[in-house]
Amino acid sequence: MTSSKRLPISLEFFPPKTPEGAEKLRQVRQKLYQLQPEFCSVTFGAGGSTQEGTFHTVSEILAEGVQAASHFSCVGASHAAVRAQLATLKAMGVRRLVALRGDLPSGYGIGGEFHYASDLVAFIRAETGDDFHIEVAAYPEVHPQAKSPASDLQAFATKVRAGANSAITQYFYNADAYFQFVEEVDALGLGVPVVPGIMPITSSTQLMRFSDACGAEIPRWIRLRLQSFGDDTASIKSFGLDVVTSLCEQLRAGGAPAIHFYTMNQSVATLELCERLALTPAA
Repeated sequence: MTSSKRLPISLEFFPPKTPEGAEKLRQVRQKLYQLQPEFCSVTFGAGGSTQEGTFHTVSEILAEGVQAASHFSCVGASHAAVRAQLATLKAMGVRRLVALRGDLPSGYGIGGEFHYASDLVAFIRAETGDDFHIEVAAYPEVHPQAKSPASDLQAFATKVRAGANSAITQYFYNADAYFQFVEEVDALGLGVPVVPGIMPITSSTQLMRFSDACGAEIPRWIRLRLQSFGDDTASIKSFGLDVVTSLCEQLRAGGAPAIHFYTMNQSVATLELCERLALTPAA
């Protein structure tokens, strides 16, 4: 049974690589806009490799009358380059950033004038004041490169104290991990909303690949059920919808401030989830 409380939602897209992909994403966005998202974020490739595509997609979303947040990574970047990119985004009308350390393209040394996302957050604040609402990443199941849960929490606290307004989590399927993380954030007196990031389950192979790459935990019972379906995509999608609906209901009941959907540039699964959760605004 779903609660009557309608949570704010936001949506994430990645910049398409082809004209066909761009046209498909425009159609997907139009379908998802019926959910009245607070904003739509657009990802940034390793080392800023998709910067042009990211900024172009952000510009399209703004032109469609929806608030857009650009992902913004700093690893390998110079202060001058980031300063110029911030000026470009501000001139475009962007008022929200997702500030990340980011990954370097393979084969590159660390380089650059920023080493951590907290350096980027502090730089944005120093350069632009309160012009941007800054989101940062959070890892309820601990960042895969963190030395320990305690050091990961301290790294998060450093980002917040550098000037972040709120956080969006890596996706997860264990609500307890999220609530434990929020409890620890509150205990530090950080006072920022931590929005759960939700990944719909539509393909078991895709989910396993992403999770192995980013360190997101797939609970054993979910992994085994998905494996048992083999190539039965209808059963995978039906099971995935049940699992993620239940997760979102737990998050809402526990006081999550909003939900951020990783759409993978698709509309069907997110629309179905929101319909089940009564997150679709009344016509």
